[in-house]
This record gives sequence, C-alpha cells and structure tokens, in this order.
Amino acid sequence: METFNVVVIGSGPGGYPAAIRAAQLGASVAIIEKEQAGGTCLNCGCIPTKTLIASGDLFHRISKSEELGITVGSVAYEYKKFAARKDEVIKKLRGGIEGLLKANGVTLFRGTGSFVSRNRIAITGADGTVEIGAEKTIIATGSDSVMPGFIPKSKSILDSRAFLELKKLPNSLLILGGGVIGCEFACLAAQLGVKVTVVEMLDDIMPMLDKDVRRQVRKSMEKELGIEVLTGAPLENITATTRAVKGKVADKSVQADMMLVSIGRRPVTDGLAVENAGVKLNERGFISIKDDCSTSMATVYAVGDVVAGTTQLAHAATAQGTIAAENAVQKNSKKAEVLVPACIFTAPEIGVVGLSETEAKETGREIAVGKFAFAALGKAMAMGETIGFVKWIADAETDQLLGAQAIGPHATELIAEAGVAIRAELTVTEIGSTVHSHPTLSEAWMEAAHVLHGNCVHTPPSRRGR
Repeated sequence: METFNVVVIGSGPGGYPAAIRAAQLGASVAIIEKEQAGGTCLNCGCIPTKTLIASGDLFHRISKSEELGITVGSVAYEYKKFAARKDEVIKKLRGGIEGLLKANGVTLFRGTGSFVSRNRIAITGADGTVEIGAEKTIIATGSDSVMPGFIPKSKSILDSRAFLELKKLPNSLLILGGGVIGCEFACLAAQLGVKVTVVEMLDDIMPMLDKDVRRQVRKSMEKELGIEVLTGAPLENITATTRAVKGKVADKSVQADMMLVSIGRRPVTDGLAVENAGVKLNERGFISIKDDCSTSMATVYAVGDVVAGTTQLAHAATAQGTIAAENAVQKNSKKAEVLVPACIFTAPEIGVVGLSETEAKETGREIAVGKFAFAALGKAMAMGETIGFVKWIADAETDQLLGAQAIGPHATELIAEAGVAIRAELTVTEIGSTVHSHPTLSEAWMEAAHVLHGNCVHTPPSRRGR
C-alpha cells in the first residue's frame, strides 16, 4: 500500500491549493477527486457563473449604449455561444490546475475517497477500489445544492448546476430563494431579456447585508432590470409540467417556463465515512474545526464549505487550505484568516468585508458611519454608472476601521482596498489622508472617510457628520 505524508480529499479551491502548498513544503502528497479538478467553483459555480454574467452584462450595456452617445442598431445574442465560451474557460482553467498538481509532484487519484481508518483511505473509481496510507488528511469535499423533498421532480425545475448546463434560456424564470446565488442568476437572466420572478420567504433578499445595501440592490433589480421580487411568504402549491411551473405566494399566483431552486447548500460528506477516522459530523452534516483547521482528530483537517460555520466562499476555502497544509506538514498551529471579503455579482455588484453596520452596533461600542455615493464621483459619472455607494463602519472612539460595504460599479474589485485597510487596523483618518488617484472609482473610499469625519468637500453641508 502506497503511503503519503498528506492526502487531500477534493480538488476544489480548498483542496488543490492545500495539496500544492503541502508539496511545496516537501511532503509527499496525493489528492483524490471523484469528478473534475477544480471542484464546484471552477466547474459548476463561481467561474461558469461569472463567465456567463460577463457576457450578459456586456450585452446589457451595449443595449443601453445610446446613453453614452453610441448607436449600434439591433443587438442580439446567442446563448449557446455564451455556454460554449463558458465551457472553454472551464476547460482551460481545469487543465491549468491539473498541470500545477503534476508540476508539484502531487499524485492525482480519480474516484471517491472513504476513510477505512484514521490513516487509511479507500478510493473507489472506474477500475475498482484501491487503498492508500495517509499520515495526515485534509478533507475538502465542498458542498452541493439543496433540493428539498417538497419540490416536484420535473425537467422544468433545476438547481444551479443544471441551470449552468442550459444551452437556451427560458422566456420566463421563477427563482426560489433570494440569497446570493438566486439574485446573481436573476440579474443574469433579466439582463438577457428573461421575465424573472424571485421568491424569498424571509422579509428581504440577501439578509446578511445591511438594510441600505439591500434596499439599493433590490431597487435596481426591480426598477432597472424589471425583476419581480416577492418576499415575506413561502412559495406553496408548486406544480410542474415539462413546459411550466406554477405556485402561490400568499394570495398571488406565479408561473414561469422554468424554476431555479437556490435555497442553500449542504456539505458533501456522504460516503466519506469520517467516523472511521474518529471525526464526528454535526446535526447538519458539517465538520467542526479548530482555529488551525484541525478536527477532533489531530491528524485530520477540514477546509471550505464542508466546515461548520465557515463562509462558503472559494477564497475562504483557499485560505483555509493553505493554512491546513502548513500546519499538517510543519506541525505548527497557524490560525486561519477570519477577515474574509465577500463579492456578489448582481447588477450592481456588491462587496463587503469586516463587520456590517448591524454587527458593529451589536458589539455595544459606539459606531460611526461614512457613506459616499457614486453619483457624486467624477469617474462614475464619466462611465455612466452612478448607482450605489461605498460605506465605512468605524469605532467612534478609536477611529479604527471595522467594516466596509460597497454597491455599484466594480464593487467586487473595490472591496480589496477596504479589506487591506481593515486587516492593517488603519483608522478613518489614515484612509482619508491617503491620496487617491483622480478620476478613479477608488476615490470613493477617501471621500467616505471624509464624510465620516464631516469634512468632505464633495457633499453638501447638510450631509456632514453622518
């Protein structure tokens, strides 16, 4: 039986970086993958979604180009070409990951991994089952979509993975779930002319965001894209045929050609037999870890979506994977990063990092907030993209930055500066006194700092001291 210093189960954004980092540190490493290298993020999540969104956003902007003085005549798209480009992007990136694993001497096993014991793992693939030894193991099996039992089985009802395989969009789309995934798909489809209805049984969409950010994105979805957003009641009496899906939300009847179910994700632990390694799952099937990413069994680590309480984001998994590998090989106890930015590719985009305004207030300290609207920013006006704002949340007593949120053009890129500032424990004064290039969107962070201190020259006096 071949034995490795480190065996990684799952080659997604948590798994393959863990394998490569362990190999860089001199360990003999194996990685087990039952499907395709890159995991959910690359093959049926982040990358395909954002590739399609890029095409949809460009089509939408071209269709409105007359606002910038450009006449293009009739504008059309072929969704099957969007899908073909998406598949090509995935193929290239997948090949890149496999090449990196090979270049770093990582042995790739194709099949499903299952613990025989703490130090033995069975791999079941197309050619049967083999066993390998593992001194240390990193579980990075990720998550998949939840499809609850009350949803009828129909070709007209899809999860996000199946939706990404479509070669043609429906004329109308019902989306069950107003979270990040549901809202991103809603914006994509609406930008391409699909009649979209979003149903969220909570009082509002994307409840993890501050109220002002939710209000802005919902307004844009409804007013700019024509999306119908129904909140505060569940979707009931669901029926489906091969051509339509129907249901009721409170007293309102809803119908569409197709329904996308996006009401959450569950950890992939079925068949993993973690109990044979002495690792326990919680009541929802997740694995609990310590600050160093180790589980209740010291030689077994877990990273990414399979971890209890973790942020289900690819870059969070990558950060954890790197730390887990270093701890497994070097036998130290580095802590995983806790400051993790989140990016939401709706229209407009959203970026958040650190404490939200609501969370900051719940700590009991006095909070100061500074917001600056893109409508008052020269670069945003020049681009013709003035919807949204950036917002700093700070400790009023110490002036230290605690959190930031951005909604508007390139918000998913802009949030990186805020993340660096918060991690470096900078103050509002330091950000406000840092010269930002003009005209750029990033100036908004400097301006928001000035707003917080009441000395912004680019907002009316009545708005000072917010």
